[in-house]
Amino acid sequence: MTKEQHPKGWNEIKTNDSWAIFKIMGEFVNGFEKMSTVGPCISIFGSARTKPEDKYYQLAERVANKIVDEGYGVITGGGPGIMEAGNKGAHLGGGTSVGLNIKLPFEQHDNPYINPDKSLDFDYFFVRKLMFVKYSQGFVVLPGGFGTLDELFESITLIQTGKIEQFPIILVGKDYWAGLFEWIKSTMLAKHNTISAKDLDLIHIVDTEDEVVNILNEFYNESNFSLNF
Repeated sequence: MTKEQHPKGWNEIKTNDSWAIFKIMGEFVNGFEKMSTVGPCISIFGSARTKPEDKYYQLAERVANKIVDEGYGVITGGGPGIMEAGNKGAHLGGGTSVGLNIKLPFEQHDNPYINPDKSLDFDYFFVRKLMFVKYSQGFVVLPGGFGTLDELFESITLIQTGKIEQFPIILVGKDYWAGLFEWIKSTMLAKHNTISAKDLDLIHIVDTEDEVVNILNEFYNESNFSLNF
């Protein structure tokens, strides 16, 4: 029999919130312990709805394969679509393939291309997003929805405000991203002056896997970054 729902009282809310702290702490501890062993990785973001026959799924797979061929690992959200393509490319390339899965009532499920010892499950988006930022040396962003935009703009904000070190943010798919980038330039910058011109330098827009790795390698060659795989 389904338990009848009832509005929570203030004391019940406070009690539930107090116990949630321990669950949140557990996700942080587990994430830090596992992610601290993976080495330098690049995060790949994109839609969970993208099918294997889609050109962006295939491009994401090639991008991930090229990334691991250069010695980086790949981190994705662990689910289907672009995330699966990223893990698949890393897996088939013999590289590190990490999946940070989020428990959702739809769309999300673990894909089969994640290294078994590098699959993590999260209940809290903010804990999961911290793992992406803390353990990534770059973001590669393919076409996606609100979740993809959330992760993209949060990373830009953290770099812009100096809360994290700068790393490459690469948007893949000029047809998809050109309109958004033009709006940022024409409306946010030129018309309303809500960002600085130098903020646009944080973002690269490309179409190929070769361009992705060239940007990553150029950035880390200049900053004397050394891989530890």
